[in-house]
Amino acid sequence: MNKSTVARPFSTKTLAYCALLAALSVVLARFVIPMPNVTTRFSIEAVPIFLAGMLFGPMAGGLVGFSADLVGCLFSGFGYNPLFCLPPILYGVFGGVFRRYLAGKTSLPRLGLSFLCPVVLGSVLWQSAALSFVYNSKGSFTASLIYFLSTRSIQFAVTLVLDVLIIYLLLRARLFERMGIWPPVSKET
Repeated sequence: MNKSTVARPFSTKTLAYCALLAALSVVLARFVIPMPNVTTRFSIEAVPIFLAGMLFGPMAGGLVGFSADLVGCLFSGFGYNPLFCLPPILYGVFGGVFRRYLAGKTSLPRLGLSFLCPVVLGSVLWQSAALSFVYNSKGSFTASLIYFLSTRSIQFAVTLVLDVLIIYLLLRARLFERMGIWPPVSKET
């Protein structure tokens, strides 16, 4: 197979932006806001991951989420557990899934709806079950699950508001439009 027939899923420019967004997520998750313990972290690490999906599509967003989680775990001191990688992947994938919806009219309710799916499915439900399975500190899986569901619901209600506001302000400033990466263009040529 010659080089001209190999399809490239991402341009070099897209890969560079995605690498920067993954690195930014690692910095926001591990260095900007300290983790009081292994199960609690208030951070805005999902913003760059969601942006990767929103700007470059669900596959790019999912890969940024996975790579940011994997690299970030190397700096955390807690090690890597593949059970915990689903939520960051979901932020990127749902950013891409809601891409056209957000390009139509970006508003706080639309951004909130776009973030709600990965927050509820990944960060609250999946992560609570995974934490209960791994760190079952309350004696039974059910008791531990209820504990994590209640604490993580509060934690992610706060971070959901922050994440949505940050992306909304970035979009209002037209930063991505000036960079030429927003709104998405159709490939109908």
